[in-house]
Amino acid sequence: MKKLILLPLLLLGTQISAQEHFAGINTSQRTGILNVGINPAELANFSTKYDIHVFSTSIRASSNKVGFSDLLKNSDQLESKLFTGNDAASLSFDGEINGPGIAIKINKWGFAFTTKAYAKLDVVDVDNNLGNALTESVVNSFITGSTVISNNNNQRLSGTSWGEIALSAARNLYEDNNHKINAGASIKLLFPGSYANFGADKFNGKINNDFGDLSLTDTRANLNIAYSGNLGEDFTEFGDYAKSLYGKLNGLAADLGVNYQLKDADGTHYKLNVGLGLKNLGGMTFKSNNNSATNYVLNIQGTDTLDLNQFQNTKGMSEVERLLLASGYLNKTNNDHKDFKIKLPSLFTAYADVKVVPEFYVTVFTQQRLKKNDDNDQITSQNVFSLTPRWSLKNYEIMLPFSHNEISGIAGGLGFRAYGFFIGSGSIITALISDSNQADAYFGYSFKLP
Repeated sequence: MKKLILLPLLLLGTQISAQEHFAGINTSQRTGILNVGINPAELANFSTKYDIHVFSTSIRASSNKVGFSDLLKNSDQLESKLFTGNDAASLSFDGEINGPGIAIKINKWGFAFTTKAYAKLDVVDVDNNLGNALTESVVNSFITGSTVISNNNNQRLSGTSWGEIALSAARNLYEDNNHKINAGASIKLLFPGSYANFGADKFNGKINNDFGDLSLTDTRANLNIAYSGNLGEDFTEFGDYAKSLYGKLNGLAADLGVNYQLKDADGTHYKLNVGLGLKNLGGMTFKSNNNSATNYVLNIQGTDTLDLNQFQNTKGMSEVERLLLASGYLNKTNNDHKDFKIKLPSLFTAYADVKVVPEFYVTVFTQQRLKKNDDNDQITSQNVFSLTPRWSLKNYEIMLPFSHNEISGIAGGLGFRAYGFFIGSGSIITALISDSNQADAYFGYSFKLP
């Protein structure tokens, strides 16, 4: 399982990756399709008839253990960093690609067609002793003894890829010289690609180390092993995520939003722009020839032992499942589900963009998840709060996003926009100054037509 843990870290070693996609630019005064991703009601605020989104991508990662400098060192050291201290280890890696999209403004209405693809890998609340046992037998080869683990959380290793096509609409409900109110919605067609999940809930057991020979005794845990598509056989290669971003249409979700503006004296700009939204209300069903979703009880009693060294080089969930079944310590508690539904990371979003002085704005943004991350059928998400000062002209913009992420803490970044091209990071400043536990980068291009 060593490579399963290493994947997000290895990807970070070659690409800067944080907590909020497109930090700063997604609430820009130059309203575009990225703003619609936060709140579909923003469609009614478009200043031109057409907005063409060509391409954009954002990569992010956050951890409660691994710092930016650790990513530049030998990868063999990363796992020892991740499984240190008293707190359980958590790490999140995900990428978002926004493909071609178009928005059109017609009188009081706004409409949009957008395309996206996602890839996520998460380590959730993994006990440090268990993580070390599955990844560090060579390091521990001169150690002997036993460690008791009692963890009532659901420890998860989860990976997901999927595509999305969204149809959005918004309407201006009220407008006068001082105020403007909009409402909007997006219907998202979901194309599940590939999925894998390993959950160990209420894990109680003993890890024995006999000079590097690791075994598990006196253990009981509730396990969930689920997989579909490429990730069932190999969880370690980025290509397995990339080539399965879009599967067949098999899911539906919705975004809802409202927006209020307090207008400036000129009537074309605002003093205050406020939005509330609900995102990702729905889920998708995975179907594949190799589909499997099974709940087990792992039960090791008396003098029985399970060899842990055999799992250190496994690549996929199906291989982990085969080894566990061969041990004879797994008891199935449900029938295999050949088709299973996974819930999207449902979110509540809120923001307020305030004009402080001409050309200088400050945006306050928050993202709060609506469901817990420990459910085996739940794609994970994180709670975020950010503050972004912006110097904004018609064709140029500089952003300084500062944020707090529940896993990795505080981050500060920098972003630029020139006409329709933008590039930035929500964490590059703190990553370089204070070796923060998160990193990210984004860039893209769009243009407007009158």
